[in-house]
Amino acid sequence: MDRPSIKTELPGPKAKALIERDARVVSPSYTRGYPFVMARGSGAIVEDVDGNLFLDCAAGIAVNSTGHSHPRVVAAVREQAENLLHYSASDFYLPIYSDVCEELDRIAPFSGGARTFLTNSGTEAVEGAIKLARYATGRQYVVAMIGSFHGRSYGSVSLTASKAKYHAGFGPLLPGVVHTHFGDFEHLEQVVFARLIPPEEVAAIVVEPVLGEGGYVFPPEGWFAYLRELCDRHGILLVADEVQSGMGRTGKMWAIEHEGVEPDVLLAGKGIASGMPLGAIVAREAVMTWDVGAHGSTYGGNPVACAAALATLELIEGGLLDNTRDVGELLLKGLRDIQARRPEIVDVRGRGLMIGIEFEQAQTMHAVEQAAFHRGLLVLGAGDSVIRMSPPLVFRPDQAETALQVFADAVADVVGR
Repeated sequence: MDRPSIKTELPGPKAKALIERDARVVSPSYTRGYPFVMARGSGAIVEDVDGNLFLDCAAGIAVNSTGHSHPRVVAAVREQAENLLHYSASDFYLPIYSDVCEELDRIAPFSGGARTFLTNSGTEAVEGAIKLARYATGRQYVVAMIGSFHGRSYGSVSLTASKAKYHAGFGPLLPGVVHTHFGDFEHLEQVVFARLIPPEEVAAIVVEPVLGEGGYVFPPEGWFAYLRELCDRHGILLVADEVQSGMGRTGKMWAIEHEGVEPDVLLAGKGIASGMPLGAIVAREAVMTWDVGAHGSTYGGNPVACAAALATLELIEGGLLDNTRDVGELLLKGLRDIQARRPEIVDVRGRGLMIGIEFEQAQTMHAVEQAAFHRGLLVLGAGDSVIRMSPPLVFRPDQAETALQVFADAVADVVGR
């Protein structure tokens, strides 16, 4: 299908009942953008429990890279599940675990040897990277970016600086974390290193090549080259958090490849296994030198998740990268055409299928997000006033054209024709 089909009011009767049950039994900490209750999906189309069909431009927060229930991913999961569901790679050898590590080492965006540690999620990869950086350098401080999002477990949320609410009530956070400005060529040296911490005591600079939760913000030209030179000068590790921007999302396997620099450590998650729980720390061989027992995971690199990852990578390299670039260009052009007619939209930016539409006012953005949902288009907010479009990498040109029309109608619903 190429378009939504809404048959009931939203939420429908079954969805309402499930939302009421959810409110009674589930942690109240989750932020639900709108009352969508998922039942099943295929490709870029999802169906709620009342039979309404939606065009998915959220992809489970950029997770369902190969679309929903891709037949080759499902077949890989099924075959692995029939043979082995779990055995811990921390204490035993799993061939499929090393298969995934070998593939990730092969596509690592840096020269020389690589080694990989598999986790259950992106935030676990960030936690492990903090430990690894401190261990490998013998230094204590970690620098992160204002506007960044790295997760909500303790070390990760200490790096996260996209919203103050993520820190509220949880202090003190991890010591030794200092923040600077994303894309700034002066603050890091003139303030952080000159006034706050000496660079020779900094273990790592952890940075998203594209700010995700912070609003799909892209770095200025030359900034990553500046960071790379700074890290080389002071012996600091450059850690690229590609949990949201990696696995083909921007039209290259890794977003940092657009910048022409090599990180020392790369973190992956979200789209790495098409929705199965998996993350990864991929580091230069000279960096991943921690001792036996220094780090481990009972479930990280689960065989079923690994099978999904191998199928996902094969699909991305087998044509989805090209599709991401082509359909991404179509979406960008169409969204910029809408922007030209709508002064309420102040910017449209993106690479591949990682696209941000920034509104003049946050209130307008939230209203458009809701209007799009009621028309059958799933998008999500980010930053202060940005709607992000991050559809599956299987998104077709006809579906992109439909998404543009529905989005334009949703904007008109809010600001007028």
